[in-house]
Amino acid sequence: MKPTENRGQSPEKRGQSPALGAHVSVAGGFVEGLRRGTDLVCDALQIFVKSPSQWQSKPLAPEDAQAFCAAHAASPIGPVVAHAAYLINLAAPDPQILAKSRAALADELRRCAALGVPALVAHPGAHLGTGAEEGLTAIARSLDAVDAAVGDCPTRVLLEITAGQGTVLGSRLEHLAAIRSRAASRDRLGVCLDTCHAYAAGYALDSAAGWEDFLAELEVQIGFDLVGCVHLNDSVGALGSHKDRHANLGEGLLGIEPFRRLLAEPRLRHAPMILETPFGDDELGHARDLAVLRGLL
Repeated sequence: MKPTENRGQSPEKRGQSPALGAHVSVAGGFVEGLRRGTDLVCDALQIFVKSPSQWQSKPLAPEDAQAFCAAHAASPIGPVVAHAAYLINLAAPDPQILAKSRAALADELRRCAALGVPALVAHPGAHLGTGAEEGLTAIARSLDAVDAAVGDCPTRVLLEITAGQGTVLGSRLEHLAAIRSRAASRDRLGVCLDTCHAYAAGYALDSAAGWEDFLAELEVQIGFDLVGCVHLNDSVGALGSHKDRHANLGEGLLGIEPFRRLLAEPRLRHAPMILETPFGDDELGHARDLAVLRGLL
């Protein structure tokens, strides 16, 4: 089967293979992101809905949102998810930073809703010295505050597993489970897996036994149905290094086999699988990595 025969279709029509895609730039407008994804022959996309390195962005124009929705409906692209700004820290002990973080996440959820994007990936946050338990509770409270602020918003938050650098929380599946259990808004929270982050956090995804152990823990702590997105990244850092440094597939310490196992896992086929790997000097990194993934299928 040719890759173009699979893209933008439901899992049933794709022969039960997952939707594969990449994080694409929306420079020049959100519709340009769809064009870039189409050029890559993507089934799915991840985008930023505002600058990831700034607190404030100009308001989303209704006509831009409408143009994106129309272009998406007419495109071969299937699921689209967004990634929240990196500045957001839902566990921030500084009241001003915490207020900014909550407001920024609420703003991004509203933007996603206007664009018809059903899921927003967010890093849980860093406790910055207050301790893990207090930090996890603070994140849950922040998510509840944001949920109250946005009202009946159709977009849910996907808490991403992290590499665990410094005081960053979310490097263990039990962290994500604890946040959900402490949040009254838990029914609106899912999770995002990241192969590089999980490996750097200490999950031995590079071995068959380690992969099975990870799946068993995922089933107990979270449940497969709550996985709303998977980031496919090889890792520059070693197992347990806590280094969040992505590598192209097969060029890092994870190697190719973990991705073969991941693509073959039926309990995760419902989740769009998104590349966040380096572009490379020729800017063809995502194209090469997608070719690798399709070869594994």
